[in-house]
Amino acid sequence: MIFDDAYFMKEALKEAEKAYAAGEVPVGAVLVHDNKIVARAHNQTELLNDVTAHAEILLITSAAASMGTKYFEGFSLYVTLEPCVMCAGAIRWARLGCIVYGASDEKAGYSIYSPDILHPKTKVSSGVEKDDCAEILKNFFREKREI
Repeated sequence: MIFDDAYFMKEALKEAEKAYAAGEVPVGAVLVHDNKIVARAHNQTELLNDVTAHAEILLITSAAASMGTKYFEGFSLYVTLEPCVMCAGAIRWARLGCIVYGASDEKAGYSIYSPDILHPKTKVSSGVEKDDCAEILKNFFREKREI
């Protein structure tokens, strides 16, 4: 088994599919350390009636609680959509070592508003499995418009 960015992004897409099935905006995320997924999450803003319940926030909160740490320098976050400013701020405070995202968010992505919001040591990679990551979002919003 090859554990590369594409592999982990496909795992994040599985989380996005769970969000889609639940009627949530289909964004999924996984947190990886030493080639192992240590946490998973997807958007739950509708379920929790909480505008802050984005996949990245839930993932960081869950990992911090289960691992007993608040800093994640040696960890990689894989998320299907470019984080918003709120999530980028949380990623900064968590000191995540690396963030890999699939689809860019031209309307609400952090890079539009504040490209330097992430921690200076956080490495960023984008466009991994971007077509699949964008397609699930397009399908979701297309269905919403048809209703």
